[in-house]
Amino acid sequence: MPEPDPPVPDQSPARREITRADVPALAAGAAVFGTGGGGAVHGARLAVETAIDRYGPVRLISVDELGADDIAIVLTVIGAPSVGIEMPSSKDQPRILAREIERAIGRPATAVMAAEIGGNNGVAPVGWAAELGLDVLDADGMGRAFPEATMISMNVAGLHSEFTVMADVVGNVSVLRTINRAWLERHARALTVASGGISMAGGYVITAANAPGAVIEGSVSRAIEVGRTLLAATEPVAALAAELGARLVIGGKITDVERNTTGGFTRGSVTIEGVGGDRGRLVRVEIQNENLVVLEDGLVVAIVPDLITVVDSETGEAISTELLRFGQRVSVLAWPCDPLWRTPRGLELAGPRAFGYDLDYVPLAGDLEGAGQ
Repeated sequence: MPEPDPPVPDQSPARREITRADVPALAAGAAVFGTGGGGAVHGARLAVETAIDRYGPVRLISVDELGADDIAIVLTVIGAPSVGIEMPSSKDQPRILAREIERAIGRPATAVMAAEIGGNNGVAPVGWAAELGLDVLDADGMGRAFPEATMISMNVAGLHSEFTVMADVVGNVSVLRTINRAWLERHARALTVASGGISMAGGYVITAANAPGAVIEGSVSRAIEVGRTLLAATEPVAALAAELGARLVIGGKITDVERNTTGGFTRGSVTIEGVGGDRGRLVRVEIQNENLVVLEDGLVVAIVPDLITVVDSETGEAISTELLRFGQRVSVLAWPCDPLWRTPRGLELAGPRAFGYDLDYVPLAGDLEGAGQ
């Protein structure tokens, strides 16, 4: 009798999952990449842990693992992070958005992708995916957090979204079919303000064909990696700076906070007075949901689209702009953005002038030049 054929080795990619044990690291890393924006991660962390407890771990897939029939839908919260503290999202919003998107494209979704890996918007999609029974795509549209609909990597790449669905906490649903992302920003922001300053949106449909070059790959696993480094460190700020290849701009105490919520954004500035080895120095951080510019003696130290994060000097925990307070001891870290944002189109959409600053983009210099996340 002939011997049976030997078993065929499993050629499928190793299954990667986000488990409950990964969520604290994801939250810590997403807070860092939030550059002050994207919403505080603490509520999202609890929601994701609860979702995984109920529905089980979520499969994390790479862009290379997308099959011909796979569709990743991009879901995000839009609005002022300061409002989100008092008005969290409804548990029904992700399901409403997914249903409306699937109705529009005529096909079921197979994965969820974060619009931005930063802050709440980098954490919450894992919980949404668990509730919807979908995978999570190991990618996002920013590699950080940005405040406006135009400021997304798919827009830089020229990938158009035919529609955007919005759903607020009381159940209102709107479908927008705008001619470009600039008009989407105007309409979506107006609807968000009408909904109390916070809403949820979904629109871009990501496939194996359109994802390469249009999304920032590996950002979810990178956030988890950065978070693990931070949480395990005995000297968190130094460990975080080393992991990111970041410059420690200043260590000091917050002496002034100017912050207002207007037009759907949290805007203002924070003044930090140096302590210890930085005694005698004074820097100002300009914010619009995210930390955008660091100024010292009237000169630019770091500027958008490079990443600027304010962290607790003792724990290394990133502090979102809506939670900055007088007297906090903080450290400011800055490191280079994804190369996509340094292209002419990237700077047009998310450089200093896109935020109204009459300043040229000056890349972080020295040994940081060309470094990435």
